[in-house]
Amino acid sequence: DTALETADIALMGDDIGKLPYLYELSHTANGVIRQNVWASLGVKALLALGVPLGLVSVALAVVVGDMGMSLGVTGNAMRLANVEPERSPDLE
Repeated sequence: DTALETADIALMGDDIGKLPYLYELSHTANGVIRQNVWASLGVKALLALGVPLGLVSVALAVVVGDMGMSLGVTGNAMRLANVEPERSPDLE
């Protein structure tokens, strides 16, 4: 239990062949996280600039900036569900 808590990665099985898949998944996940952070910051910055200029109402900025971006980044992160491990030739 202590090893699982302190480890950066823990394989829950004895198949070390999954390491390339885990590496690809972590690389893809980091990319999606970066996209989500920058998209959220960008939209919120545009809305923050649009409110004082009268281009966007405060209510719309709050709704789009909070709920809209929450839905957007969640939808973007759901792409990670499509990353699947490669099948080994001996299993086919």
